[in-house]
Amino acid sequence: MTRYLISFLPWIAYAAIATSDEWRSGAEWGLGIAAFVIFQGRRSGKHLDEMVIEVSALVFFAGITWLSYKQPDSGLIPYGPALVDAWLAVTAFGSLLIGRPFTLGLARKIAPEHVWKTKAFFRTNATITTVWGVSFLVAAGALAVLIKADPHATTAAIVIKVVTFVVPVLFTMRYPAIAAQKARQAAVH
Repeated sequence: MTRYLISFLPWIAYAAIATSDEWRSGAEWGLGIAAFVIFQGRRSGKHLDEMVIEVSALVFFAGITWLSYKQPDSGLIPYGPALVDAWLAVTAFGSLLIGRPFTLGLARKIAPEHVWKTKAFFRTNATITTVWGVSFLVAAGALAVLIKADPHATTAAIVIKVVTFVVPVLFTMRYPAIAAQKARQAAVH
């Protein structure tokens, strides 16, 4: 779970800091933390394919920081939480579209090297990435509707964020064992 928290640290910082009055500060902190996490990761030997979410954060927060200076009164300000999840959904589904599910790099740190090039390994990571993408998409939609209906419903927004983060984390932790068990059963039959 810690590795997910580190990957999502720029996003968490933005969520904690970026209120409608502090969205620029939140974006700047997100940008700075993303750059630091990437720098530290590269320094410790991580490959960029292990840091897709962090690189995505760097691009997103660079754009949001630029927007915060270019259009400080943008109508997008209140929708920051929904935009975050929409961007993460684009990241997840984009990685699937190019045939490199964003979870592959992380999974290679855990799985033995002899399984990396197997179809089962790829399918497992494509499924996990899809679950993350769907979760991000659900969060983006739910948050956009909530913000439109009641921009001050902080508790509901937090619940949406927590649930749509914890569900894919738990799925990611459990699904590889389930997929491996199914593969073993299929091999026997």
